[in-house]
Amino acid sequence: MGARGFRFDTGPSWYLMPEVFDHFFRLMGTSAEERLDLVKLDPGYRVYSEGVDEPIDVLADLESNLALFESIEPGAGERMRRYLESARDTYEVAKRRFLYTSFSSLLPLLRRDVLSRTGKLGRLLLTPLDTFAATAVTDNRLRQILGYPAVFLGSSPFSAPSMYHLMSHLDLADGVLYPMGGFTTLIEAVADVAEEAGVRIRTSSPATRILTARSPRGGRHGAEVVGVEFAGPEGSERIPADLVVNASDLFTTEQSLLPEELRTYPPAYWENREPGPSAVLVLLGVRGELPQLEHHTLLFTEDWRENFGKIFGEQPSVPDPASIYVCRPSATDPSVAPEGHENLFVLVPIPADTSIGRGGVDGAGDARVEAIADSVIEQIATWTGAVDLAERIVVRRTIGPADFENDLGAWRGSMLGPSHVLSQSAFFRAGNVSRHVDGLFFAGSSTIPGIGLPMCVISAEVMLKRVRGDVSTEPLPVREAPSAPVAPSVVEGSASVLAAAGE
Repeated sequence: MGARGFRFDTGPSWYLMPEVFDHFFRLMGTSAEERLDLVKLDPGYRVYSEGVDEPIDVLADLESNLALFESIEPGAGERMRRYLESARDTYEVAKRRFLYTSFSSLLPLLRRDVLSRTGKLGRLLLTPLDTFAATAVTDNRLRQILGYPAVFLGSSPFSAPSMYHLMSHLDLADGVLYPMGGFTTLIEAVADVAEEAGVRIRTSSPATRILTARSPRGGRHGAEVVGVEFAGPEGSERIPADLVVNASDLFTTEQSLLPEELRTYPPAYWENREPGPSAVLVLLGVRGELPQLEHHTLLFTEDWRENFGKIFGEQPSVPDPASIYVCRPSATDPSVAPEGHENLFVLVPIPADTSIGRGGVDGAGDARVEAIADSVIEQIATWTGAVDLAERIVVRRTIGPADFENDLGAWRGSMLGPSHVLSQSAFFRAGNVSRHVDGLFFAGSSTIPGIGLPMCVISAEVMLKRVRGDVSTEPLPVREAPSAPVAPSVVEGSASVLAAAGE
């Protein structure tokens, strides 16, 4: 999104799990190094804690971060080394056995590296992340650093399984990268390699119906996919296909593109699901510099249990003050803001409630959204010492939960997808193939393996393996890079649908 010389990313902003992206590019015959200009951030991010004057800067390498934790809490350095060794081990097992599989067969999971860790993995699944983090550190600020990755998973550190402590390996040991030019450059690079492989990409062409017919071969379900109908520039158009992949919100797709009898996940299924949080996004162009903020800055309230309780509790409400995230890409990338200005992206996690409303330009959004924006602008100014922040704003744009629902089809206005609580993780998460329509597959954050940009990239590979009948659990060997077009047509819009005809 652009305005007056500012370029704002409105989606992902943390480049974690770089090997996932590089693996994708290598499958396509290239590499992340060839396609992207990646820089490592140091500090990786800054943390302001409520009531504490000095922030904590999380650094770019493991040893520096162990020393940092030790300096704040004597004895924590060695405990953190063990914690992060566990995180690394869990992460490596997850990549080998749990992330790149559709769980269509459990036999490949019966490997020595899984069976030998059954006790540990069971404890990690049943112990909340916050409880497990407390075994490594007691300082509240450090526990919050270890617990915050739950937000990346659309969950709370008090309900997310401690299996996800593996996330701390990514930021505290591997470090945080940034693609120069912003995440738009990553999307453009993916589009480029797709088009080079023969894919045709159509934008501003929302899918309106997944076309099906009674299968003359009988099939598993008696129905099969035959194409996609979409709204093109000349009106309604159709693409014939014998394979369709939906990569958009699963709830919205099934409700709007399929008849009731062909939906894999009926409304009753979703009534018992837990959405991830929604958000108010505040995009700001600011005159002058903001050295108080790093590229990534987190502002944490002191009482986290209350904060997350308001987002995920039985009677949800907007936290005030809120624990928020601020991205200042202009700290690293001069291309995202005019000279002498800063680019800020502020994310305020709130309940998944579309009644909070839509955003707008220069304060013209719905009242509750703009009130949240006003509050967090004041919070940033007060907590960081950038006292005149509000006076220096020259561009302001807000995005609210109703925008996520209306523009992206997001279920209940969630910004991420279904939360990664235990009952919605791994083989408990929605699958990637229709139970009622042959040839219809699913990818994206609604399905396995889950939330986050790396997971969405992996979901495409898991879908491909499902199409092939490949029940392996590891990433595809790079030698299997496609040498011919994998699909002649892609439709993007209110539903992102890939349609493939023939071989």
